Amino acid sequence: MSDTPVEEMSFEQAMAELEQVVAKLDSGDVPLDESIALYQRGAALRKRCADKLAEAEEKVAAITLDGEGQPQGTTPFDPQ
Repeated sequence: MSDTPVEEMSFEQAMAELEQVVAKLDSGDVPLDESIALYQRGAALRKRCADKLAEAEEKVAAITLDGEGQPQGTTPFDPQ
């Protein structure tokens, strides 16, 4: 497991560590206290991944296309 704070991780880093956490928890060979800590870390990693995906979706949704379907710029993201 990484010592990097979750909020500083890239999507790829967070996903890789989340996979490690899940594998370790699935093994069933982890003491209860460590399982709780792993679960908490996993929850934070899952949130980081979801947040990074939402950011990417906002950027993609903000790309505007011209009449020929070519990107011409961006517009502010409006979630509504």
